[in-house]
Amino acid sequence: MRKALAGLVLAAFAFVIPAVAQEKPPEPDAYRTEDYRAPVPATLAGVRVLTTAEAEAIWWAKAGVFVDVMPRAPKPPNLPAGTVWRDQPRLNIPGSIWLPDTGYGKLAASTEDYLKRGLVRATKGNSATLVVVYCMADCWMSWNAAKRIRTYGYSNVAWYPEGTDGWERAGLELAVSQPESRTVEETSSPR
Repeated sequence: MRKALAGLVLAAFAFVIPAVAQEKPPEPDAYRTEDYRAPVPATLAGVRVLTTAEAEAIWWAKAGVFVDVMPRAPKPPNLPAGTVWRDQPRLNIPGSIWLPDTGYGKLAASTEDYLKRGLVRATKGNSATLVVVYCMADCWMSWNAAKRIRTYGYSNVAWYPEGTDGWERAGLELAVSQPESRTVEETSSPR
């Protein structure tokens, strides 16, 4: 009787575990415009999805450019006068270009221009260069940005959905990064 019960329990877990592992949302047609820190789809049409091992191999081979789209924490608007504001350091994959705030679902024209200019600098104007886009795990910013970059005519776009979280879990080095400079600073929201 115990063996039969144990067999039923194991069978039940075998049925449940794959269902939990597959809890990825479907790929939407449009950009995600809210709840950016949530489970992401397993796919992105026209874009290669990378595992950490694949991203690491590309990084070691210097076979592509890495683009971090993690948003930059804004300066709180209600800081008391005289308060010193220091940006939170961003640790990203060494050698990456950091283009913060470029993964929102809707971008201001100046932010979209910032993304385009950053890509041109990173790829040296070659739209066939492999562009690896990332942020953090369960972050729609990188999904949105990779989708958007494809619309700019870049033919070799890869999305690394585990981002810096997956990179760090694998014991790989992260480096302090500074955002790519903007030629025109925005005074309003980057979205």
